[in-house]
Amino acid sequence: MNQVHILEETEKWVKEILLGESSGHDWYHIQRVTHLAQTIAKAEGGDRFIVTMAALLHDLIDDKLFENQEEALRRVSDKLMELEVHQDIQNHILTIIQTISYRGGNGDKLQSKEAMIVQDADRLDALGAIGIARTFAYSGHKGQPIYDPTIEKRENMTIEEYRNGKSSAIHHFYEKLLKLKDLMNTESGKKEANIRHEFMEQFLKQFYHEWK
Repeated sequence: MNQVHILEETEKWVKEILLGESSGHDWYHIQRVTHLAQTIAKAEGGDRFIVTMAALLHDLIDDKLFENQEEALRRVSDKLMELEVHQDIQNHILTIIQTISYRGGNGDKLQSKEAMIVQDADRLDALGAIGIARTFAYSGHKGQPIYDPTIEKRENMTIEEYRNGKSSAIHHFYEKLLKLKDLMNTESGKKEANIRHEFMEQFLKQFYHEWK
């Protein structure tokens, strides 16, 4: 099976799974991350096929969406085998999607340029206007308030605390989003992150102005 057909089949499969997802990790998030990753790869290098496949598949093992990660990983692995992806490429893709998550600042060390590119693309979609919209969608999905000034800002969290501790949409900016600018891997990612970061800071300034 050639790479074009593999990409088409993967895109169709992921779209079927995530199209109606309501937490901000839907098909359109995948589509944006894939386009961002391809754009970064064009500027920075890296294997375009691996970058695209990992971007398409990166949320299919996310513990925010799939409780049984072992089962989710096996499903992705089985799909790659069904599509006749070469074993070395399968391993590379699976390594990327298992290591790019933020996890409350407890993420794994990345091993390849392709992983750095996909991680940057995923993090860029958590920034700027889209990132703000996704933050409130996810907080609503989790039953968290827009803002609660009595909640303290959390630092140095475990993965469990990050996933399930008491928080709000606005607190998420300090727990993750405002940190991402300084954690980007590529020059292309850093440049775009700075623009989106500045937009978020302006949003927060206006939010607090209206809150008071």
